[in-house]
Amino acid sequence: MKTGILLINLGTPNSPHKKDVRAYLKEFLSDPRVIDIPALPRWLLVNLFILPFRPKKSAEAYEKIWTDAGSPLLIYTEKLATLLQHKIGNAAQVEFGMRYGLASIKSAIAKLSGCEKIIVLPLFPQYSSAATGSAIEKVLQLYAAQTNIPMLHIINNFYDQPWFIDPYAKIIENSLKDFNADFILFSYHGLPERQIDKSGCELIVCDRQQRCAPINTATQFCYRAQCFATTAALTKKLNLNSILFDSSFQSRLGRTPWIKPYTDEILVALFNKGIKRLAVVCPSFTADCLETLEEITIRAKDQWHALGGEAFLPVPCLNVSELWIDLLAKHLLTIC
Repeated sequence: MKTGILLINLGTPNSPHKKDVRAYLKEFLSDPRVIDIPALPRWLLVNLFILPFRPKKSAEAYEKIWTDAGSPLLIYTEKLATLLQHKIGNAAQVEFGMRYGLASIKSAIAKLSGCEKIIVLPLFPQYSSAATGSAIEKVLQLYAAQTNIPMLHIINNFYDQPWFIDPYAKIIENSLKDFNADFILFSYHGLPERQIDKSGCELIVCDRQQRCAPINTATQFCYRAQCFATTAALTKKLNLNSILFDSSFQSRLGRTPWIKPYTDEILVALFNKGIKRLAVVCPSFTADCLETLEEITIRAKDQWHALGGEAFLPVPCLNVSELWIDLLAKHLLTIC
C-alpha cells in the first residue's frame, strides 16, 4: 500500500503588499469556522468593517518579518516536508498544503493521487475548530469530490505527545542556557470564548481565569484546556517550579471576549510583580510566523522594554529542528 503524508499549515499571503494581504485575509476571515457567526453578519463584518482597514496594518506587520526567500511560515513548512521526506525515505510520500493562500491543500492532494492511504497532519498541536477543524473539513471536502477515496488517518491534535513535547522542551532548554530567566510565559494563540463554549466546555464549571484542570472526557476538545496541558507537559519535562511560569493567550481581534489571560495584560502584571528577565514560548505554533516573529519578537518585546523590563527572550518554535524531524518521522512511520 502506497502511503502519503499530508502536512497542513495555516497559510500566508503571496507577498507582504497590501493587495495580496487583503486577498489572503478575505479568504481566511470568510471561513465560517474562523468567524463563526451567521453568513450575512460575517460578510458584513469582513467586508465593511475589517477589509477596509485591516490589510494596511497587517501588510506592515508582514513587511517586518518577510525574508528575501519569502514568508517564514511557508519556508519552514516546505523545508519540514523536504527533510521529513529524506528521513522517511521510500516508506511514504510527503507533501504539504496551506489552508489559505499559497501552496493549497488541493495542490498537495493532487500530488498524492497515487496513494492508497493518506496520513493527514494539521500542524496545530492543540485542536481548534478554527484551525484544525477547518483544515480537516477542507481535506474531507476535496476527497468527497473524488470517485475513489483513499484510507484516511487524521491526527487532530498532539498537544501532549512526546514527539512534540520532547523536541520543544529541548529548544526551550537550549534557549535558556545563557539567559537566566526570572519567569517563562507560554503564550498561545487566542480564540473567542464562544468557540470554547461550542466545543462542549460550557458544561464545565470554569472561571476562564485560572489554569485549566487536566483533560478529561468532558474537556477533550477544549482548546484552552489543551493549551494548559501542553504547558504542564513542557514544564514537567523541564522540571520547572510552578511559580516560575504561566500561560496566556495572544492575537485577539475585535470586541468579543477572547480566552484569558491576555498576553499583553499579563506582561504588565509580571513586571509589576518584579519580573525583570522574561522568556516567552509559543507552543501553539510549530513554525515561526507572523504571530511569533512580529507579535511576540517585535511588539511584545517592545512592550516589555517600555514597561522597564530588563531582558526579553523569544524562544523559537520547532521549525526544522533535528529532534523534531526525527521524532515526527518515527511516529509517522508507526502509522504507515
